[in-house]
Amino acid sequence: MILAATTNESLARMSDLLIYSSMAVYTLAFFAHIAEWVFGSRSKVGRTAAALTQQAPAAAPAVTVQVKKAGGTTVLDKPKVVTRSAAGTRDVPDGPGAAGGTVQGDLYGRIAVSLTVLAFLVEASGVVARALSVQRAPWGNMYEFSTTFSTVAVGAYLGFLLAKKNVRWIGLPLVTTVLLDLGMAVTWLKTPSDQLVPALDSYWLWIHVSTAIFCGAVFYIGAVATLLYLFRDSYENKLATGGNPGSFARSVLERLPAAASLDKFAYRVNAAVFPLWTFTIIAGAIWAGDAWGRYWGWDAKEVWSFITWVGYAAYLHARATAGWKGRKAAYIALIAFGCFLFNYYGVNIFVSSKHSYAGV
Repeated sequence: MILAATTNESLARMSDLLIYSSMAVYTLAFFAHIAEWVFGSRSKVGRTAAALTQQAPAAAPAVTVQVKKAGGTTVLDKPKVVTRSAAGTRDVPDGPGAAGGTVQGDLYGRIAVSLTVLAFLVEASGVVARALSVQRAPWGNMYEFSTTFSTVAVGAYLGFLLAKKNVRWIGLPLVTTVLLDLGMAVTWLKTPSDQLVPALDSYWLWIHVSTAIFCGAVFYIGAVATLLYLFRDSYENKLATGGNPGSFARSVLERLPAAASLDKFAYRVNAAVFPLWTFTIIAGAIWAGDAWGRYWGWDAKEVWSFITWVGYAAYLHARATAGWKGRKAAYIALIAFGCFLFNYYGVNIFVSSKHSYAGV
């Protein structure tokens, strides 16, 4: 039955104010990230180009052999060769990150991260206030799911930073996406704070939906890394074949991690969260059995959750199959993430299903 608790309007209004305040701080972080990239682009990094020029030409230079007259040790001076990695990219050094190695760029980057932390704390407080206003999990509709999703995505990014991972290059696309997500939430998906409908009145709401949100946030970070990998790989290939990328491409892409590093990072995060996505589908089936009397009914949300699972399973299989690493596998990963996005936005808004009970 529907919960008897009433809505605390004061906390609901506080939640709305905190969400809007977080958007303001995220906007400041966005401009700080822009400044980070702009001032960082003034640095003449050139590390990728320098590494690629060290590759051996088509006709490898002769090996120098020096032999002592008294039958001593033979000395071989072999040329240094930069080879292709298993992911299909050249073994080149990682870029120094978004700041481009400049002191001023790094300063703006630190400001951007600090503002992102502040915005995360404000947004998380808004999500908690929303939960307290109705004394339930704060993801009973698309508005609540969106605000919680963006909070978890930023939290995952900050977690990587705390773990000393070189992921500051995610900052600008992340903050941009969070602003778009929150803009859609407060403009088109806004739903008054209210109690749950009977179908959602279950402890499985905490288990199933929370894991779906976490998986989506990590899949998003993997998708950003995959997309940037494609750009960086094209840049490295162009340099290796004697091409001359434009100054904008050079200033931006030169500071990203090497294509092989981006590809490895995307693979690891997707592979790590895939078992949890599998659990999410299983938990949803168990919940469906309790709520509707059947574990699987080919509902649109169930179908697209499974399609997303198949997409990421195909990606992981492609990574383990010779000839499907690198760019081909990256395309599969992006298609799989596209299926996740359609499962959330497309199915909820455009498709009639049993999962439409909460509206938007």
